[in-house]
Amino acid sequence: MPSTPTVTGRFAPSPSGPLHAGSLIAAVGSYLSARSQGGRWRLRLEDVDEGRVRAGAADVILRQLEAMALDWDGPVLTQSPRKAIYQEALTALQTRGIAYPCACTRREIRGFGERYPGVCRQGLASGRRARSWRLWVPETLPLWEDRFHGWQDTPAPQGDPILLRADGYFAYILACVVDDGEQGISEVIRGGDLRALTGTQRYLQSVLELPYPQYGHLPLLCNADGRKLSKSLGSPTWAGEPSQAWEETLRLLGWMTPAGLHGVPAVEWRDWALSRMAEGHPLYRITPLAAAAKQR
Repeated sequence: MPSTPTVTGRFAPSPSGPLHAGSLIAAVGSYLSARSQGGRWRLRLEDVDEGRVRAGAADVILRQLEAMALDWDGPVLTQSPRKAIYQEALTALQTRGIAYPCACTRREIRGFGERYPGVCRQGLASGRRARSWRLWVPETLPLWEDRFHGWQDTPAPQGDPILLRADGYFAYILACVVDDGEQGISEVIRGGDLRALTGTQRYLQSVLELPYPQYGHLPLLCNADGRKLSKSLGSPTWAGEPSQAWEETLRLLGWMTPAGLHGVPAVEWRDWALSRMAEGHPLYRITPLAAAAKQR
């Protein structure tokens, strides 16, 4: 009988500061999903946008994950040395006419509203030079199935995303898709803020002839105005108490946790959560989570 492919998940933080409470939801969720299936869990530092990188942040993140007893497989993949690999993928798209040069400035793009209308698709106007490269995305994209939320459509205001920015940095969407393919990622468990981008990512995977991972999107921590909490918006950072971080993160995933685990080492939280999943406990209970996120 053919063997079942090994599940490979990943966590891919940006080293722009310590992990915050929202990041831990993705870290714990992706870890528990992969490990509960006997799979691998890869770690990737998404530092392709070098302007956002903060000195020492990568090491802090690694120490935080270790303190949470979240062990990863293989070496940590770092994006910044991989520019030549991303350029190969971009060149392939350029050769096929799927990527096109764009001369639009930030001011012009802001004037277009929510969706970039593809004004440079047919070539640059006389006297204008390319500032960036964009992906030519079809008007409609296939439905895709989210592990937790069911069948999904791609929102219309996506437009043609940038692949290579005017400042010379490769964009997240290209680097992420290339790295997921190279690392053999079979499932992506991440924050819900990226759900709207998934259909476009899947299109990019298809034209680069890369496999589709299974996607599942977890709840976001939001402020009173409903905006996602992030490092830039003051999301609470985890200050180093792993037992409390485990308890709070599982609560946000809709779990009921026993009082007897309060204050125990992180490894006991990890092993307890994995044992519960082995018994069939779902990773994510949508209704309680949505309520918890809304209250925050």
